[in-house]
Amino acid sequence: MSLPVGAARPAGEQRLVEVADGVFAYLQLPGGWCVSNAGVVAGADTLMVVDTLATEVRARRLHDAVAGLGGPRRIVVNTHHHGDHNFGNHVFDTATVVAHERARTEMAGTGLALTGLWPDVEWGDVRVTLPTLTFRDRITVHVGDRVAELIHVGPAHTTNDVVVWLPQERVLFAGDVVLSGATPFNLMGSVGGALEALDGLRHLRPRTIVCGHGPLAGPEAIDENVAYLRWIQRLAADGTAQGMSPLEVARAADRSDFAHLIDPERLVGNLHRAYAEAAGGAPGCPLDVLPVFDEMVAFNGGRQPACFA
Repeated sequence: MSLPVGAARPAGEQRLVEVADGVFAYLQLPGGWCVSNAGVVAGADTLMVVDTLATEVRARRLHDAVAGLGGPRRIVVNTHHHGDHNFGNHVFDTATVVAHERARTEMAGTGLALTGLWPDVEWGDVRVTLPTLTFRDRITVHVGDRVAELIHVGPAHTTNDVVVWLPQERVLFAGDVVLSGATPFNLMGSVGGALEALDGLRHLRPRTIVCGHGPLAGPEAIDENVAYLRWIQRLAADGTAQGMSPLEVARAADRSDFAHLIDPERLVGNLHRAYAEAAGGAPGCPLDVLPVFDEMVAFNGGRQPACFA
């Protein structure tokens, strides 16, 4: 059952689910703003953690949940620069932190700005802990005998998206490039670039996808994200032709095909990005995020989008 715009929903629970031998999804359901998932890959000598969550409490729960897995060496992978995926890096204090080279730059520039959008969240001791190992295109990490391929697929959700692909197990840790049960959000990345990225991920033929937010999924999640983003492009093309603003288009749009996705106000941000691209803007070029967020609040009936972090 879908929720009306602005409706409250329960914060959900955290659980660790083994999706292949020694490979785990740490799920925080139902997802939504700043309630993200993490991944865990355990080897005899190494434990790799994919993303470290938004608040101190959540990060420490993740740390405790995985403490008995894998060997003593610790690697943390940040799938992108948004704080709900890396504010807990410092909790894994002995880990080598790996991310795309642009993620380090964006993390340093953005700082703790995310906390200002939802000042009532109990963030706790969150910090910007920058990656110490960065790469440009792709890198292979060996976790015991297991191969993990870290692949840059942006601009998509952001300019610096990285997915973690386990080819033997056919498990994909997709970060926010693929969401499950939640509205995609490409304001800081690219709608067209995300479609290209999703096409590339489809060709990997994943069996299991651990999305950045929402339940475990299979390849059908890619299809749903593609359908949504193509809809965004159509709305933007029609709205531009009619001289309508992104907010006007969002208010008039028939959302029935995607009414089951939480956080529907992201439609406004996605339309701003699609408008910019239709006007010739480069994928991932900076947009003024705060005024767009204000429009998302307006779309949401004047209410701040619900955040259960």
